[in-house]
Parts: sequence; C-alpha cells; structure tokens
Amino acid sequence: MAKIYKDEDANLEVVKNRLIAVVGYGNQGRSQALNMRDSGLKVIVGSIKDISWQQAKEDGFEVMDISEAAEKAQIIFVLLPDEVAPEIFEREIYPGLKEKDVLVFASGYNIYYGYLKFPEFVDLVLLAPRMIGSAVRDLYVQGKGSPSLIGVGQDFSKRAKDTVLALAKAIGSTRAGAIESSFEEETKTDLLGEQIRGACLIFMRRLAFEVMVEAGCSPEVAVLELYASGEDAETFKIAAEKGIWAQLKLHSPTSQYGQLTRGPKIASSRIKKIFQDMMKDIESGNFSREWTLEQKSGKIVLNRLWSLGLNHPMIEAERKVFELLGRKPNER
Repeated sequence: MAKIYKDEDANLEVVKNRLIAVVGYGNQGRSQALNMRDSGLKVIVGSIKDISWQQAKEDGFEVMDISEAAEKAQIIFVLLPDEVAPEIFEREIYPGLKEKDVLVFASGYNIYYGYLKFPEFVDLVLLAPRMIGSAVRDLYVQGKGSPSLIGVGQDFSKRAKDTVLALAKAIGSTRAGAIESSFEEETKTDLLGEQIRGACLIFMRRLAFEVMVEAGCSPEVAVLELYASGEDAETFKIAAEKGIWAQLKLHSPTSQYGQLTRGPKIASSRIKKIFQDMMKDIESGNFSREWTLEQKSGKIVLNRLWSLGLNHPMIEAERKVFELLGRKPNER
C-alpha cells in the first residue's frame, strides 16, 4: 500500500535557508513558486525573456536567465515541457550545478527514459502535483492543498526525502497528502492515464455523437448531453471527493441500471488488451521514441490530427451550442 505523508511529517526548516530557483514559469511553475514564497521560502525564477518573464516580474519575483538562476540556487525546480527540458537542462542548468544541489521534477518522463543526464553529486527528487497548475494555487489560497506524488531518484546528501517532503509542504501538498512514488510509476500512470482519458473524453463521446445523430437526434442536443452541459464536471467532482462508485447515487435508478449493465460491454476484455498494449508501448519506450520522432518531423501527425478533430461535425454542433449558451469556444 502506498505511503502518504501529511503536514506533520514535513519540516519547512529543512529548506528555509536554501535558495530555490523555479525554471519554467508556466501554470505549474507560477503556482508552485507563489505557494513556496507564501510558505516563507526564498524563491527566484529562471526564464527566457518572454511573457513568462514579464509575469514573474509582475508577481514580484527576482527573474534572471536560466543559467544564472540555476547557478545561484541550491534547489532547482525543472518545470519545463518534457520535449524541451533535456536540451535546456544540458545547456543552461547542468554546467552550474554544485555539490548537494537538489533537482526537482514534476514529471518522470525524461528521467525514466534516460533523456536527461545528471551528475552523481546532486539529489534528484520527484514532486508531481496531481492537479492542474491553476488549481494548485487556488487550493493553497483556500487553505487546502492538491495531492502530489513524491519520490527520490538519487540521494547524494542522504537528506533527499526530508527535502522533498518539505517542498511538498511548501506548495500545499501535504495538506491533502503527499504519496510516496517513483519516477517510473509517475511516468507509467501519467502517460496511460492521459491516453485513456483522451480516449474516453474525446473519442468515445465522438462515437456516441455519431450514433445519436444517425438515430435522428439533433447534433446540438447530442453535444449538450455528452459534455457541454457540464454535468460530467459535477459527477467527477463527487467521484474525486467520495468515490467512483458513490457518484452513481447522483443518477437515477434507470441511469444506474443502464451504466452497470452496458458499461461492461464497452470495458470488455478486448479493450483491456488495448490498454495493456498501450502500457507495453510506454514501458518499452516505443511511445517515447515515436513522440521524439514526431517532434523532429515538425509535429506533422499531431497537427493533422488536430485539424481532423476540429473539422468533425461534433465541433460545428459544439459551436452552435456554445453560441446558444453564451459561451465562447477556445480553439487551438
């Protein structure tokens, strides 16, 4: 059973006098930097001179080039997109690393697949919130917290676990629970989880849309039923708070019977085999290598799939529904 740590298990004094550099001031970077500063820690930001640099300045942080921030700090949060992190790390961060520096990652991807190399004289830790960046900040401000996975990949100082627990407390995660994990586990669960969410959220609903329209239903009503009403958001909120089975109580007996008798026909052994094959692609590195080649090609397949998706009849129906409801779609 996974071990979970709360506020009483972490001590901010472990990191109180150490300078922290947040490299990558996006949704996660901004939220974690603000939370750590509000927890009393010393935080600087390393960034390129783009909109993130300006945002960090407006938020009151000392902002500098990535290489300078990494050299000054003793704890470096590497919160860059997976696809650009190795190059930036090798060029801007690695040369400035010092003995007993701490490298903090929110994703296991580059560590698990060996795309990022690090020296033996540093600590390597995982601090991965299981929440979108904006919610990491919002929950902290509300006096709550977002759960995180934590792990130690390399413990040169022999204090890496104490350090990551303190950092988890600083961003608010130990309020909800910091769950012991690893770079490998984070990568496997994250990749398969998001791939399956995409399959269920987008593609299964798109199939249902097509079937509803073929049966004579209005495209707009189909979209409203499948996701545009926002009902799913409330359903999953209850599932996250009280349990996936408990959320069934929100639905009528007719709905419960339909879900419980028809659901297994979709979630069949054939579908499980597909999921298992997806996990094998993750474990073997096939997915990672495929994604690397896709980036080198200029993201040709990704861009084509985006275009195909946006031109599906469901999206035209979505536009009409949003217009009727007074919403504005946010396309790519």
